[in-house]
Amino acid sequence: MLSGRRLDLLNPSPLDVEITDIAHGLARVARWNGQTTGDYAFSVAQHSILVLHIYVALAGETSAKNELYALLHDAPEYVMGDIISPFKAVMGGNYKDIENHLLGAIHARFSLPALRPAVVTRTIKKADKHAAYFEAVHLAGFEVAEAQTLFGRPDLPDFDIDGFGELIRPWPTQESQDRFLSSFEGISGRL
Repeated sequence: MLSGRRLDLLNPSPLDVEITDIAHGLARVARWNGQTTGDYAFSVAQHSILVLHIYVALAGETSAKNELYALLHDAPEYVMGDIISPFKAVMGGNYKDIENHLLGAIHARFSLPALRPAVVTRTIKKADKHAAYFEAVHLAGFEVAEAQTLFGRPDLPDFDIDGFGELIRPWPTQESQDRFLSSFEGISGRL
């Protein structure tokens, strides 16, 4: 890692996890394997911020801890990359176990219980599916009906998400990294 940490993917230590490495990596990993419109790739860092905003809109009253869970929901991708769901399904092996173990180490590093509460997990998954739907329709060339079949119809329209137009416009890499770090710092300051 650029921080100088050496992360063992099979036995990750929370002591080897740095938020600057996560932000740097996620800002450079493209969602949809880069198959999106715009001058820049839509990064996992930006997706994470979109999911955070959708999570807050869905959850209403929330805590800084739960918002941090939402922001970090795809954090293992800073070293594992963003593998599309259909490919994960046919990969087999222990990919998901490694990803979950790494996510547990990330949670521990930032003083979160390794396992999220079930209700938080459900709301984050819902926010993640809503984000995938919006990304598919606005960025990846999907028709509405196709996106609804794959991701379901969102419970809330995009105009109910504060700053949606800005959140869905792909940002340059450094901006994605900086905004991810800023979101992390804003949430951490409330813990």
